[in-house]
Amino acid sequence: MHVAERIARMSESSTLAAAARARDLAAKGKPVISLGAGEPDFATPENIREAAIAALRKGLTHYAPTAGTADARGAVAAKLARENSIAARPADVTITVGAKHAVYLAMQAMIEPGDEVVIPTPAWVSYRPLAELAGATVVEVETDPARGYAVTAAAIERAITRRTRVLVFNSPSNPTGGVCPPEMVREIAAMLARHPQVSVVSDEIYEKLLYPEVDPAARFLSIGACPEVAERTVTINGMSKAFAMTGWRIGYAAAPGAGSGLIQQMIKLQAQMTNGIPTFLMPAIVEALSERSTAGIEAMRRAFAARARIVAEAVASMPHVSAPPPSGAFYSFLQLGKVLGAVTPGGRTLRTPSDAAEALLEEALVAAVPGEDFGGAGRSAIRLSFACGESDLREALARIRRFLDSLVVRG
Repeated sequence: MHVAERIARMSESSTLAAAARARDLAAKGKPVISLGAGEPDFATPENIREAAIAALRKGLTHYAPTAGTADARGAVAAKLARENSIAARPADVTITVGAKHAVYLAMQAMIEPGDEVVIPTPAWVSYRPLAELAGATVVEVETDPARGYAVTAAAIERAITRRTRVLVFNSPSNPTGGVCPPEMVREIAAMLARHPQVSVVSDEIYEKLLYPEVDPAARFLSIGACPEVAERTVTINGMSKAFAMTGWRIGYAAAPGAGSGLIQQMIKLQAQMTNGIPTFLMPAIVEALSERSTAGIEAMRRAFAARARIVAEAVASMPHVSAPPPSGAFYSFLQLGKVLGAVTPGGRTLRTPSDAAEALLEEALVAAVPGEDFGGAGRSAIRLSFACGESDLREALARIRRFLDSLVVRG
């Protein structure tokens, strides 16, 4: 049977592949610890679960409006106004099947074949294939690990051409754990004022996971709050990370641009694909975004902050590798340094991050994600997720340390 070329040449998600490989070994009885997938180990807070259960008991089991119920869209709009200084109306919001779906809809609605999409790298592995599927050429803006992977307005501007249609912006960052300081966000917005053909897709799924306990300067600013680009920004977020709701598949997009009608075009496409998410999940969105959830979300954030400190201290003492301390999200992005070219006790030569991740899994029973698909400096790195229990995290870091100590480093 014929397979469309655009799908055949699309790469598999390396993050999901790493998680699947770890599950396969665990199913065979191997004591694998996974630092691969970005999935919180916490259960969804009880008040959010109860909201969905109550909705089921009320019989909310019929189709929902494609873009979500009025209450759910209103809760998102109110949250954006209250927490992000984004003046979105409920009509500017659509509820999607996870934040990845929102990115897909935005790319499809904004991009014509031959357009360019600028992506600061390292970046989440799905941005490139989603942009390319929409017909875009991806232009990477590589960032420097020595500068905490921060992207500057000047570097982005050098990548912009008359064909540039979209800038993908992600802070806090997957995979680096870095947070773009508010002053740099404002500089990027001011620069984009000179390029009115460029819109922004801002992925803010990790916005609540900031760790001033690790980096006292860690602060978050939505680029969509900057007046220069307020009507050219699609703000994307969801329930998966900070709310520990990965399996619920709830994301959202907001595009307040009064004249563009972009959100209506996204909803039109959504109606031809998935329609709305389950109706009984809509009250859970309202509950999650209410003040009643604040304490539970903060408790999880504090736990992640403690793990971020553990990772930062452990990595600082490891031979051959380096990583900026994570100030947001739940990732540490290890530059492999002298690991590349080293030989393991099992006789493997580690020429690439994929080699290193495979050896770490098979010889140390720790799953990590190879960095090549993240682009830029990811081509010499692996990603560790600390979205796991503290005892497992400490044991995994100890295994990584023993693995690194065992390498025969050349040169």
